[in-house]
Amino acid sequence: MLSKSAARSFFLIGTALCTAAFLLLTVDTLAQLKDRTHADQLTDSAKRGFKIWTANNCMGCHTILGEGAYYAPELTQVYSRRGPVWIKAFLQDPAAFYPGRRKMVKYDIFDPAKDDKAGQNRDDVIAWLQWVGTMETNGFPPKPDIVMNAAPSSGNIDNAAAKKALVGAPKSFTTLCMGCHKLAGQGGIVGPSLDGVAKRFDAAYLANWIRDPQAVKKGTTMPRLPLTDAQVDKLVKFLGRQK
Repeated sequence: MLSKSAARSFFLIGTALCTAAFLLLTVDTLAQLKDRTHADQLTDSAKRGFKIWTANNCMGCHTILGEGAYYAPELTQVYSRRGPVWIKAFLQDPAAFYPGRRKMVKYDIFDPAKDDKAGQNRDDVIAWLQWVGTMETNGFPPKPDIVMNAAPSSGNIDNAAAKKALVGAPKSFTTLCMGCHKLAGQGGIVGPSLDGVAKRFDAAYLANWIRDPQAVKKGTTMPRLPLTDAQVDKLVKFLGRQK
């Protein structure tokens, strides 16, 4: 048992040491902050994107850098997972991607029919997410143990087989489809691999599937992508060569 005076001294000394450690760690963090966040790469567009992020309370559903709500996906590395084209299309009309499933609000500021600056607003938010993704976060968020994140859909192909398979691939394939699907070892694995897809499905089925996945298989997680008929035709022709 400690005497009353010894207990008081223990408390005061312990508090002083913990306070000093906290202050030193805070100073060290602040000293590294500029370099770890790459503050010199923070563009005016990214700053505007941050204002849009905060003004619309995006953290009320999403987390970023581990802060925010846990209702919707964590977005620290969303730029590298999905790529700018996918994100831009998704922001314009989230519900169109996952009819009856996606609960994200369709914001007027991202809709060209309702806001003349919709395109710029989406670009600004993407610039903000891109900058956040460059921060040095000591491995946060960690990669899932079972399902890997989708590979960057920016068109950075890093193996010869994939380069050969993607010859003549429509831009919509490399910027949208590869956010979830893999071809010749390149892409994401959220959806099934597209190697040999032409052996499994004919052109008519693929066209119907791409245009309206829910009509073909109700409840599927495949999104309804914002593609024109011409883009769908190009995708079907490209996929038709994957035998």
